[in-house]
Amino acid sequence: MASPAPAAPSARDVASADEARTLARRARDAQRVLAEKSQAEIDAIVAAMASVAEAEAETLARLAVDETGYGVVADKVAKNLFAARDVHAFIRPMKTVGVVARHEDRKVIEIAEPFGVVAAIVPSTNPTSTAIYKLLISIKARCGVVLSPHPSAARCITRTATLMNDAARSAGLPDGAIGWLSTVTLHGTQELMRAREIAVILATGGLGLVRAAYSAGKPAYGVGPGNAPCYVEASADIAKAADDILTGKSFDHGVLCSSPNSIVVDRGVAPALREALVAGGGVFLTPPDATRLTAALVSPERLPNPALVGKSARHIAQAIGVSVPDTTRALIVPLDGVGRDYPLSIEKLCPVLSYYEVADWREGCERSKQILRYGGMGHTMSIHSRNEAVILEFGLHKPAFRICVNTPTTHGSIGLTTGLDPAMTLGCGGYGGNITSDNITPRHLLNIKRVAWEIRPRPRGVATRPAGAPPPAEAPPAAIPTPSLPQPPRRPVPEPISADQMRGGVDRALAARGGTPAPVDRAPGSSPTPTAPAEFICEDDVRRAEREGRVLLVGPRTIVTPAARDAGAQSDTLVWQDGTRR
Repeated sequence: MASPAPAAPSARDVASADEARTLARRARDAQRVLAEKSQAEIDAIVAAMASVAEAEAETLARLAVDETGYGVVADKVAKNLFAARDVHAFIRPMKTVGVVARHEDRKVIEIAEPFGVVAAIVPSTNPTSTAIYKLLISIKARCGVVLSPHPSAARCITRTATLMNDAARSAGLPDGAIGWLSTVTLHGTQELMRAREIAVILATGGLGLVRAAYSAGKPAYGVGPGNAPCYVEASADIAKAADDILTGKSFDHGVLCSSPNSIVVDRGVAPALREALVAGGGVFLTPPDATRLTAALVSPERLPNPALVGKSARHIAQAIGVSVPDTTRALIVPLDGVGRDYPLSIEKLCPVLSYYEVADWREGCERSKQILRYGGMGHTMSIHSRNEAVILEFGLHKPAFRICVNTPTTHGSIGLTTGLDPAMTLGCGGYGGNITSDNITPRHLLNIKRVAWEIRPRPRGVATRPAGAPPPAEAPPAAIPTPSLPQPPRRPVPEPISADQMRGGVDRALAARGGTPAPVDRAPGSSPTPTAPAEFICEDDVRRAEREGRVLLVGPRTIVTPAARDAGAQSDTLVWQDGTRR
């Protein structure tokens, strides 16, 4: 069935798109002036911005909670201060102008150049702190920046941008270097990301918006979903582990993407952990109560209900008719598995934790992998342990790029309680479909020029001179030392494998991890034709099927991500079980 024609943009959409183009042009013009500022001038501007953000941290936090209904004022104050103080303290000594490094041994000079105008997408869950952070790192890198606020947080984000722009202008920032959409629509945001003047996109928001950023034809730093597991190993300090998990989950009512989502505990210490969790404000739900919570919190598309996102544990309990103490910090639901048949194993964005008991760290390792694969690839997890060997095993084998040890994931991932770079945008690397696994800093908004001198003579072979010409005279000794550079070891080239071998290996790997590959009916070397619908289809599945000339069968219980549906509609790769193509 053909896709319906897109609706014509509304008058508001047109106004938003016009404003986006105007702001992008103004930021580009201001960028040319900003790029010529000295390091001292840039640092003075950034310091003025950080100072006003710090002074207004509480006011901005209250505006955010009042406008969005998400989170806790005190916790949003803490996040605003983290962006204004900790991020600023980290970037203050950073060189972002002129020569930033000299490598005398290699005779290379590195010179910083601003990437260009930044399109900064700001979410509703962490609106003011993310705006503070993105404005600071953009201007520190001498990049003009245009904010696109989430529509439900436009007022508090606009107030943040206005305060920081006024302070920056007083300190010498060119007019137009900071801009923000006042008429906010999805159409306008997309127009901003596609604008010719935009050089790079900083996208924080829902999966669809991040996908749109990557599809805009510009370099983009996006953030994948969280769903962080917290593994408690037998040697852990149980009381601290329980408090760390509850603290991380209840902080700002769980809206950070690195917030804990699941507890995985060794069975031998599970009774002690349960006791510590209950003493610290955790409430374990009965199976009937868990069923009501599932119905209220998780949509058929396996997404959290926006009406319960960022709400307190007591509010959620009251919404499902469960009485809990006033001191309740989190609702905890024991589960037997991960995936679509266990809806509460998703990223929940509120103070609800799933709970699993395992035999030992090896089983805990596999359970943590399953949780990350169901919506948190590349993001964050924690391990609570005093066993250095087990900690290293988790570091080596978990598909997460921030593994926080004996600290809350919420605070450790952003660099508040760990030595990680302080940041509010956390890359998920290749696992999460992101371009980097780093915490994003001004370094990611710089291009580096390299001025390189000759340190060894070029090879002089016969082919470099005319036939019959005498060989050149010996070159005089080089005036510059020529250090012997280590060469990487040669790696054996693997034997090629067939497509059938590849598919068989993938099926065996999925089976070993508890997955269920869709059965296929095919002859060797032919294109596979599915005989049963898939359980879950993402955009990568569609792209792979296109390359292999296959179709994907969709049943009534198949979960199809929006990006996969769009990709499938363009290529007719998705086939519904009733025989139609939609």
